[in-house]
Formats: sequence, structure tokens, C-alpha cells
Amino acid sequence: MTWKQFFTSSLGKKYVMGFTGFFLIFFLIIHCTLNSMIFFDLFYEDDNGQTFNHWAHFFGTNFFIRAMEYGLFIGLLLHIYQGLVLWNMNRKARPIGYAEQKYRRGKWYSRSMGLLGTLILLFLILHLWHFWTPSRFGGSLVPALQETTLPEYNNQPVHNIYYQMLSVFQSPLVVIVYTLGVIALGWHLLHGFQSAFQTFGLNHKKYMGLINGLGIVYTIVICGLFALMPVAFYLNWIN
Repeated sequence: MTWKQFFTSSLGKKYVMGFTGFFLIFFLIIHCTLNSMIFFDLFYEDDNGQTFNHWAHFFGTNFFIRAMEYGLFIGLLLHIYQGLVLWNMNRKARPIGYAEQKYRRGKWYSRSMGLLGTLILLFLILHLWHFWTPSRFGGSLVPALQETTLPEYNNQPVHNIYYQMLSVFQSPLVVIVYTLGVIALGWHLLHGFQSAFQTFGLNHKKYMGLINGLGIVYTIVICGLFALMPVAFYLNWIN
């Protein structure tokens, strides 16, 4: 079997899904850690988003991180594409739809990865439009981000992404959409976390309980923090 045949086979697609899934799981840890720096405002009254803006600037201008960013987009698009292909293949392989089956196997979110993935994709497009696009292409395409200086960081000039978050999350509709998007991500991760391990054969009964438990904790922490961010801005817990 050639490499092309392998990667276009059902098994190859699952390996691509598993590998890109691990990569995205790691990325969410970094992204959530960075975004959680908005909460410094809760403990330091004079912070006003300086810590977050400083590290957002670092991540946005560092060569190696920018290179990883493009790799992330390629991996993310590949993950979404392969996921939809696999979902469609599995759907066509079933002679009877789920709604008509007498017995359903597995949890509903493990059977609805295609739907959840589509919802997450729509949420991701909105998220990129609000934050990534203006920081990279602001001007003609979308309004550019405001600039600010950081007194605590040698008067460093940076994009004021903190103010952008504050502005975006003043809309209750946007907050609701983001919260629903994070909930969809949570259901997706509950299945995807352990599925990534299972794809590579790391599903021995001795430690699958630990992996499942770790997946639940990971999902709750990551998605809980992501969901808290728009709510905290909207309710003026941080400003």
C-alpha cells in the first residue's frame, strides 16, 4: 500500500484525525492559558489587560509561534475535512438511520461528531472574524484593532486585543453564540479526547479509565474557562 492509498483509506483518515486531534488538544491548552490572563484584572486593579495584551503580542509576533499558527490552521482544516469525510462515510455505510435503529450504541455525542464539528466550525469562523482577522489584516477588510502602550512593559506598543474582547462581548447575542460554541466544543472533546488515544491503540483496559477521567477533567477546565470569558466581560466582572 502506497502512502497515498494509506492516507485516502478509512484507516489513514482515522490516523490523520487522531494526530491532528492531539495537536489541537495541545493548542487549546496554550490558547486557554493565554486567554485566561484576562483574569489578572480581577487580582490587580492596575493591570487593565496589560498582562494579556503583552503575551498576546508576544505570541502574535514570535516567528516560531507564527509558524506553528499556520501549521495549526492546516491541521485544523485537515481535521475538519477528514472528520466530515469519515462522518459521511459512516453515515452511508449504515443501511438504517440512527433514528430508525431499535438499539443505539454509544453516547449521543460520539454519534454526532459531524454535527458538533459543523457547529464548532461556524463558531470558529465567528471567532476568527472578531479577533484573528483584525489583528492580522485590519484596515481594508475589517476595522483594525486599537493600539495601546503597556507602562508595566517598558511602554511597549501593542494591539489592544483586551479592549476588543471587552467590546465584542457587550452583545448578549454574541455571548450566547460563544457559550453555545464552547458547549459544542465540550461535547466534541468528551469523545475526541479518548478517541485520539484509541486510534493509536492506547486503549488498554488498565489505563483507559485514567484516560477517560483525564479527558473529562480536561474538557471541564478548558471549556469552563473559555465559557467564563465572554460571561465575565458581559457581566463587568472584568473591565
